[in-house]
Amino acid sequence: MAKLSSKPSPEAKALSLFLMAYKSTDPVCKEKSKRINKRWTMVLSDEISRADYNEEVQEMLTAYGGYEEVVEKTVKFYIEKTGEWTLKGNDKYCQDAQVVADKLLKK
Repeated sequence: MAKLSSKPSPEAKALSLFLMAYKSTDPVCKEKSKRINKRWTMVLSDEISRADYNEEVQEMLTAYGGYEEVVEKTVKFYIEKTGEWTLKGNDKYCQDAQVVADKLLKK
């Protein structure tokens, strides 16, 4: 059965990409990445509600400084690692990240 939207929120996307970026250097991020991915799978299979998932995402985001901070840290991580920001898209996260990337690359 198809859900209204099977994509996570921009906040969840930001958190997921942040945790993926830092999981190789921080075991806590690795565990949180596994957890949040498992929880998303549970949302898709109706084992937990999207509201419960979003609440957990918000709690984790707050722990890492909030949405804007997580976006900035993630973009900075990849620019420092590869010298560029390559993620493109029309969703809110991609647009927010591109603004941060443009600022960082102009420095």
